[in-house]
Amino acid sequence: MDSGSRSVPSMSGRERVMAALRREPVDRTPVCSPTSVATVELMDLVDAPFPEANQQPELMARLAATAYTELGFDTIMPVFTIIQDSSALGCKIQWEQKDNWPTVKMREPIWETPDDIRIPPDFLTHRDTRCVLDAITILKKEYGDEVAVIGKTMGPWSLGYHCMGVEPFLLMSLDDPGKTKLCLDRMKEATIQFGIAQVEAGADAITLPDHATGDLVSGEYYRRYLRELHIEFAEKIRIPIILHICGKTVDRMEYIAQTGMAAFHFDSKNEPRESVDIMKDRISLVGNINNPETLFSKGPEEVRQEVVKNLDAGVHMVGPECAIPLQTSIENLKEIPVAVRDWSREQAAGN
Repeated sequence: MDSGSRSVPSMSGRERVMAALRREPVDRTPVCSPTSVATVELMDLVDAPFPEANQQPELMARLAATAYTELGFDTIMPVFTIIQDSSALGCKIQWEQKDNWPTVKMREPIWETPDDIRIPPDFLTHRDTRCVLDAITILKKEYGDEVAVIGKTMGPWSLGYHCMGVEPFLLMSLDDPGKTKLCLDRMKEATIQFGIAQVEAGADAITLPDHATGDLVSGEYYRRYLRELHIEFAEKIRIPIILHICGKTVDRMEYIAQTGMAAFHFDSKNEPRESVDIMKDRISLVGNINNPETLFSKGPEEVRQEVVKNLDAGVHMVGPECAIPLQTSIENLKEIPVAVRDWSREQAAGN
């Protein structure tokens, strides 16, 4: 991606990210996290702790902005959790404290059959979806000319886990594909509504996590259940979408490349070079610095090595593979943009 950077004028972070999402030349590879980079250390630094930073838009925006102001990333992504949408749909939430993620109480499902599925009339005015929309508006006003502001709307497969329970939903997908598809078709309306609302609030791009993860379902499952839905999302949510799926996903990357989404945020269980070869520049890749081993447990030198591995492979945007552990050190996160800039300078000098 940096191969043509000598002829590309200096860019803002926002310009850099939006160009990379279109697979256009950039002045250097963007540092991008379409999922959370919030940490306890950053919460303390700006006095915006969990759970309040998941419930109050001013605190959500303040904590999210540290991705740019403290870490030097080219993106700000204020949706730290995967539960805002599910809370607004009616799920019960365990909010936890600042050193732990809020979670859906999955043993208390709110739906069992397709007929149960209803998008509440106050879905977009509920406290937990409204918080996201207001935080995006705040961030766009304050930082929108400098960096890309990224929103997040959960895909229907993820909503199925939250609203119906992981085991019941997966068993249904095995036993009754027709019923499963009907559930997904009804839940997709929440994905689309929340995505469009974030576009209207000012988001430059949208992360769409849909947790058909490699350790739970196959690539064939992705083709059967999600490819057509993801094509529909790309058509209806009219800004770049960054699809996020955890785990080893090379068996579905060919299908993902066919969706029309702008980018795929991929896990460190996938080799960067192999992933780039499969995608063939049809969709941008974002990732894939390992979280639990490298960012959380190792040091800046190991972080740098993974950054360079992704850059050498031609990954379009470099950042953590997923939402980072809350105890990750700021030092390791800051190393990502430093390593990217150093690599870019070396490439320019070599040319």
